[in-house]
Amino acid sequence: MDAAGYNSAEVSHIKHRINDYLAIREIIRKASGETLDLKAYEADMRHLIDTYIQADVPRKISPFDDIPLLELIVNTGIAEAINQQLGGLKGNKNAIAETIENNVRSKIIKEHLNDPEFYEKMSALLDEIIAARKAKAIEYEEFLKRIAELAKKVQAGKADDTPVKLDTPGKRALYNNLKVWTNPDGTAEKPAEYTVPGASVLDLALTIDETIKHVRPNAWRGVQAREQVIKAALYGILQDVEEVERLFKIIFEHKGEY
Repeated sequence: MDAAGYNSAEVSHIKHRINDYLAIREIIRKASGETLDLKAYEADMRHLIDTYIQADVPRKISPFDDIPLLELIVNTGIAEAINQQLGGLKGNKNAIAETIENNVRSKIIKEHLNDPEFYEKMSALLDEIIAARKAKAIEYEEFLKRIAELAKKVQAGKADDTPVKLDTPGKRALYNNLKVWTNPDGTAEKPAEYTVPGASVLDLALTIDETIKHVRPNAWRGVQAREQVIKAALYGILQDVEEVERLFKIIFEHKGEY
């Protein structure tokens, strides 16, 4: 820049402006939930670096680099998460609130197909919290408490009262979505012939889970004949074509489990 005719004061001013705009860009990315989570690629990137690049041992600047905001809320608490990732908002309560809300909403949208019933409930709870905040029906501290509790549920993919036996995302998704057509006491809303006789929702979810894992063909997704094997097994339990199609879509999304 010296060669281009800028004096030291101008160089300093330009660099300061660049840093300001970079900070604004990062704030906008976090507020919109558009930050890229690189954790899934870390192992591959480390392999490439170790294999092809020689460098000094990296010096860790912050223990929270590249950690998604919701995960940071769960692991460190909402106050620390705000301090570490949203410090650039400089005490702007509305901006901080909207940033957290957008990140929770983004997670709900991303995971919705895995468990429609659960994430629809989480979305409704988020709407309630947002409405209460905007109407000033709750104090900022109460908002932070409620949004942190919701963020933990959304990040974990389960509610606090989830039965212990539902120890996988697939089992929880079956349980949550089977609850849609059952009574509050756990009995089937439909006639007995549409479900396992005498089974509770939990039993039914576990039965479906075990059955699908037993009958599923290898590499069944996208192969109609193999998908029909799973649908036939579901129909043998549910005796309802619409329910089979609805649950099959959910099972299809759990690629690491079924």
